[in-house]
Amino acid sequence: MTGTLFAIKRYALHDGPDLRISVFFKGCPLSCLWCHNPEGMRSGPEAHTSPEKCVACGACLLACPHNALRAAGQTLIRDPSACPACGACAEVCPSLAHEVVGRTWTVGAVLDEIEKDAPFFEGTCGGVTFSGGEPLDQPEFLEALLVECGRRGWHRALDTSGFAPWETLDRIRRHVDLFLFDLKHMDARKHRACTGVDNALILGNLRILADLGSPLQLRLPLIPGLNDDEANLRSTGLFAASLPGVRSIDVLPYHSAARGKYKKLGLAYPADRIPPANAEMVSRAATILQNCGLSVRIGG
Repeated sequence: MTGTLFAIKRYALHDGPDLRISVFFKGCPLSCLWCHNPEGMRSGPEAHTSPEKCVACGACLLACPHNALRAAGQTLIRDPSACPACGACAEVCPSLAHEVVGRTWTVGAVLDEIEKDAPFFEGTCGGVTFSGGEPLDQPEFLEALLVECGRRGWHRALDTSGFAPWETLDRIRRHVDLFLFDLKHMDARKHRACTGVDNALILGNLRILADLGSPLQLRLPLIPGLNDDEANLRSTGLFAASLPGVRSIDVLPYHSAARGKYKKLGLAYPADRIPPANAEMVSRAATILQNCGLSVRIGG
């Protein structure tokens, strides 16, 4: 059993309770304007070049077995249709101008990486968080990892948008100790404008998970001008408070720290005109959610 990951982050403090190791799946059906992990949006490995690092040595041109690179003066041009992201260019580049984002992992290899950190979270509420991208986009690989982690007694958290067929989520939920579930917008039309997908499936899945007693920690990415108006915050708070077992929500203030990632990947930054969420905005949002009967934590 194999799957595609783009990162494994050790000593994570904001991806669930206590100290954790976070495993990032590649590929996501959403296209959130504020996405802070753009390297996880597309499925499959990707090769990228940072032109400012290139020293024009030509080693990559000779090493590429697919003739996917060509020189144009002092600039290298990559043909995406010819490049399978094999990594040959990155292996020979002396200036680290080339990078492959994402690679194929076996279940055993991922478990070996988690095992290295197990002594740090055993005996606590710490453990493993599967994030992305969207882990539910690779359900068989995710399920296999969850099952094996459960056999080892490791706490398992799933960071998800909830956008997947219920049949998939029903299989997965049996092996999840905590869902970190994002609520991005309550209005279907605005949700589609912000993320590229409707929210009916997401809200329906969340309601069923709550009714079945699945452990849930709701999270609201607070995006100025998109979902921070009083109507949406109140609608979010009332919906969250109506779910069985849900008493709190995490507010995640938007920031533009991912801007550099987009530049590195050669992508336009879609949130270029969105200002960071300031303290006043965050405080106002927290008050509205608290008035709906929820306890509120900033970050999480």
